[in-house]
Amino acid sequence: MIEDIDIFRTAQLYIEQHGDDAIIYPSMRADEMLDKGDLDGRAVWLRVMEAIGELQSTEPGGRVH
Repeated sequence: MIEDIDIFRTAQLYIEQHGDDAIIYPSMRADEMLDKGDLDGRAVWLRVMEAIGELQSTEPGGRVH
C-alpha cells in the first residue's frame, strides 16, 4: 500500500508541473489502469486525484474555499 505522504507528494508535483490542469494527468492514468484491469493501480491514481483536489481547494492561509 502506498503511504499518504507519497500520494500527496505526487499530487504536489503534478500541481507544480501542470497548475490548474494537474487533475487531468492522474485521471488519464486511472483510466489506463482500468483498461488494463489493474484496479489497485487505478485506486492509487484516484487517491492522487483526490489529493490534488484537496491541495487545490486550500488557500495559501490554510482556509478551505
